Amino acid sequence: MTTDPTTSHPIRVLLVDDQVLVRAGLRALVDAEPGMTVVGEAGDGDAAVDVARREHPDVVLMDIRMPRTDGLAATQRISADPDLAGVHVVILTTFEEDDHVFEAIRGGAAGFLVKDTEPAELLRAIRTVVVGESLLSPRATRSLVEAYATHAKPSSLAPELGVLTDRERQVMQLVAVGMTNAEIAEQLFVSPMTTKTHVSRAMIKLGARDRAQLVVFAYETGLVTPGWRP
Repeated sequence: MTTDPTTSHPIRVLLVDDQVLVRAGLRALVDAEPGMTVVGEAGDGDAAVDVARREHPDVVLMDIRMPRTDGLAATQRISADPDLAGVHVVILTTFEEDDHVFEAIRGGAAGFLVKDTEPAELLRAIRTVVVGESLLSPRATRSLVEAYATHAKPSSLAPELGVLTDRERQVMQLVAVGMTNAEIAEQLFVSPMTTKTHVSRAMIKLGARDRAQLVVFAYETGLVTPGWRP
């Protein structure tokens, strides 16, 4: 099997949805793509966690609304498991403006896609999270976080920002409004590599799994407020 050029093995994907036909369609799409393979399926959150622990997929395509244990709880359990630190959860939702998606991103999901996403975009998203660009559709995710940040349940997991340098806080603000590394570099008159270093250091210091969690932390700590623009 042809492998993805950015990895040493085919990208391993776990499909989680309570509808068998949806999983069948996703399996056909993923398995037909060179460099990708489906390593498991699950119809509810409990099964998703079990399969993730057994197969250690690179990416989990996770539905939210499922019987018994939903995708939100499953995402939180996967993200909290140190043995699954390399697993990236991508939420699949029917509605883009879904408050459950915000909770899932806060709980560790790398980003989200709506279920009517074009097949090519979904495959591109899988490759995107695997190479570390964890935040999918930055502006869409930022808009979602901003929309629900004002009335979401307070989190006890929001970190202290005192560990960051002034430049790291500044970069984090720009990440939170959906700017890419290249755009941040242009805004701050630095190189994209320097920006990437600042983002990586901020993630390490705050214990963030990915850029999506940096966005959430920025709003929860008040570093950025809804409507703020640079």
